[in-house]
Amino acid sequence: MFKGSLVAIITPFNDRGKIDRQAFERLIEFQIANGTDGIVPCGTTGESATLTHREHEELISLAVEIVGKRVPVIAGTGSNSTAEAIRLTKSAKDVGADGALVITPYYNKPTQEGLYLYFKAVAGAVDIPVVAYNVPGRTGVNLLPTTLLRMTEIKNLVAVKEASGSVRQMTEILSLCGDRITLLSGDDFLTLPLLAVGGRGVISVAANIMPERVSRVIDEFEAGNLTAAAQAHLSLYPLYKACFYETNPMPAKTALSLMGKCEGYLRPPLCPMSEENLGRLKSVLAGYGLI
Repeated sequence: MFKGSLVAIITPFNDRGKIDRQAFERLIEFQIANGTDGIVPCGTTGESATLTHREHEELISLAVEIVGKRVPVIAGTGSNSTAEAIRLTKSAKDVGADGALVITPYYNKPTQEGLYLYFKAVAGAVDIPVVAYNVPGRTGVNLLPTTLLRMTEIKNLVAVKEASGSVRQMTEILSLCGDRITLLSGDDFLTLPLLAVGGRGVISVAANIMPERVSRVIDEFEAGNLTAAAQAHLSLYPLYKACFYETNPMPAKTALSLMGKCEGYLRPPLCPMSEENLGRLKSVLAGYGLI
């Protein structure tokens, strides 16, 4: 259902720290014009942790309006509170989102049983497709392949964004679950290896900056052009690294600002990049001819 290159889109703010609706529209149009297969607002890269509930709902509604059904909108709606995740997911459904990206609860470190009950409750509250999001480096808990297998019983739990950083775990998910769930990479570095074992795409940070090139990796692979896919993937390696010179989304948003696509404002506790890493980022962008 969801596949290809989907962008974990940044949230642009103006110089007063308010959501910049015009810049958000420009960024979405930039993505669609360059082959992106889906828009994912209000994820980690969208600074969801610093958005108010009202802003969260506004951004999802705005994304749905701008996209106009040209590609899917998968709204970030997870929370460390099950009730809050249900409320946000219902709200996303009500404004027309095509799916919901639901992160594992963070900070409270639930057991695998708790994770299963959380996803069952959130997905059961709506009739839109739900994508589970596993990123243990952010949340402190790992959604295990055996738990995902159990979760395939949940009718509208259709995919997982896997960002554990482990190809072994990704392989185990596919070995256990087969085609009962779509596996998407949550890590640009691992997109091509994941495709090779049966994954269907990526929810990408790097696509914010070079959407056409990220899409090309997947398009070439699906066309059977494995050498071209590998070349496209390797050509992006400097950008993949640059996106994590400092905490995501600081480099990605800074890059887009340098490219003239939005302001570079980051909400505290995120902050401007160090001068050293900013210089390194500029060098990478210049190498791609982006600045």
